[in-house]
Amino acid sequence: MRIGYYPGCSLHATARELDESLRAVASALDLELQELDDWSCCGATSAHATNHLLSLALPARNLALAEAQGHDRVLAPCAACYNRLATARHGIAADSAVAARVARVLDRPFANRVAVANLVEVLRELGPTIKAKTVRSLASLKVACYYGCLLVRPAEVVGFDDPEQPTSMEEVVRATGATPVAWQMRLECCGGAFSLARTASVVRLGRAILDDARRAGAEALVVACPMCHSNLDFRQSAMLERGEKPLPVLYLSELVGLALGLAPGTLGLQRHFVDARPLAARTAAEVR
Repeated sequence: MRIGYYPGCSLHATARELDESLRAVASALDLELQELDDWSCCGATSAHATNHLLSLALPARNLALAEAQGHDRVLAPCAACYNRLATARHGIAADSAVAARVARVLDRPFANRVAVANLVEVLRELGPTIKAKTVRSLASLKVACYYGCLLVRPAEVVGFDDPEQPTSMEEVVRATGATPVAWQMRLECCGGAFSLARTASVVRLGRAILDDARRAGAEALVVACPMCHSNLDFRQSAMLERGEKPLPVLYLSELVGLALGLAPGTLGLQRHFVDARPLAARTAAEVR
């Protein structure tokens, strides 16, 4: 399977482990990722709050590039990038006046015919292949699937899963053999881009998320968003109460990679602030 690949700014910088693990997993699953030539920032997270037209034109430029490069679908692994590209596609399709204004800004052919997919959606489609190629048993591992607030909302824009009771991430986790726990905070906001501006709020929200995951018996959080990972991994030391053990935060692609038998270094686990390598070492001894 071949798909256009829009890494976005984070996957070439602070979320390198998501890019590394996704590329490794894609290769193992025979998924061909073709990174868009000359891609640019999609405008997340501030463009939509400052200039509505540019908040559509910035992601539309990347969709136009995908279109010109022969793709009918593009994968945006970052939840914020995915949300911006999907919002632009929806907004342009829904309003001909907006479409005309965006076309003038782009000054290039654009038919708005490229579909946008996210990390969870693509891995869910590959679920049978993941299950068939799993070599490392994760049967003893309980994880909390954390969607956050952007991945499945707004429903009229993204529409790949139920916005209140999503199941797609859990389907992927089950394909790896791990067990997704039932918990309450999987759709709550982690504080998003307030990590620097309102750190106390991020710490408070993150602590509530971690506490709920622990109460449900989770041994790790699984995410599909660089911002969520940053807030829950990097800020976790400030969220822990005295004596509490840290909770590893894995990208969904990293969990899949472990099930496929890929090395922790290949998946970027050494880049995490909360060390996930002991968890990986434990699962390495549990051959399927």
